[in-house]
Amino acid sequence: MLEKIKKEILDLLQQLIQIQSFSKEEDQTADLIAQFLEERGVQIHRKLNNVWAYNKYFDPAKPTLLLNSHHDTVKPNSGYTRNPYDAAIEGDKLFGLGSNDAGGCLVALIGTFLYFYPQSELKYNICLAATAEEEISGNNGLELVLPDLGELEFGIVGEPTEMHLAIAERGLLVLDCTAHGKAGHAAREEGENAIYKALTAIEWFRNYQFPKVSEVFGPLKMTVTIINAGSQHNVVPATCTFTVDVRVTDSYTNEEVLEIIRANVDCDVQPRSIRLKPSSIDKNHPLVQAGVALGRITYGSPTTSDQALLSIPSVKVGPGFSGRSHMADEFIYVREIAEGVEGYINMLKPVINGK
Repeated sequence: MLEKIKKEILDLLQQLIQIQSFSKEEDQTADLIAQFLEERGVQIHRKLNNVWAYNKYFDPAKPTLLLNSHHDTVKPNSGYTRNPYDAAIEGDKLFGLGSNDAGGCLVALIGTFLYFYPQSELKYNICLAATAEEEISGNNGLELVLPDLGELEFGIVGEPTEMHLAIAERGLLVLDCTAHGKAGHAAREEGENAIYKALTAIEWFRNYQFPKVSEVFGPLKMTVTIINAGSQHNVVPATCTFTVDVRVTDSYTNEEVLEIIRANVDCDVQPRSIRLKPSSIDKNHPLVQAGVALGRITYGSPTTSDQALLSIPSVKVGPGFSGRSHMADEFIYVREIAEGVEGYINMLKPVINGK
């Protein structure tokens, strides 16, 4: 059964690569995924370009785990020397846009879902969600359908990690700050210079140390990246705006960080979004321990994914290598896909198999 699944998901990945599926334009890959599952007797659900399904013997009395990855891609960069949609296999390499990020992870999770789908004595239900708009952190991807998926206990987010376990992921806050002063003529003692007020705040951002330090990431990091003020040389500026990039660790929520910042700086602080939350799973969670028992290492991921949208414990793990994502002539090794589905299954077996 497993060998048959491996062949079918490899064929599926080649078909997915051959279809253009930029973020917000994933309708045809959603059609293909839905058709693939339905042909194997799986009842699917769909909202816009998101497709999800549950195991055959779904039991509302049991907790549910989520298997999630995305089927949208970035646009091919200018360095491509081959057709991004060719899906050619040369040796052990499968080339094509989205092959590594995150097609290999997606089909390996689909294969894992199909492996467990007909089993009747599982401790957990399984929800498979193939979602859209991950590459642009869009509103019509995983975030859109989360309320429809039902209550979830924990999750696996498929991203290329060489099957190592990202047990935490930084959150992101981008803050637009405005220091207010009062305009005046630079030649006279008048006005209140907003730049000087901003400098005080910027110095706080530079030096402040949050009390709680993440075991995985270390201290929370804040970096001022843009500053703008003034209109001409002889006018004291009334406003000074600056932008702060805040990488939130699993020691804080985005809301807690925002509250601390606003209590300490004398300027307006407006987050562009608080959606991209830090996420983590306890290193002693049975799923993590099962992965460690298979020789996988745990680490904190510096990159952001749809894991940031989940409020449940989750681990980011999948076949492929993050360094190949978005590169010209993107590829994944065929053996990585096979190893991926085997790895997922072997991680999940001791956790969800009731036998």
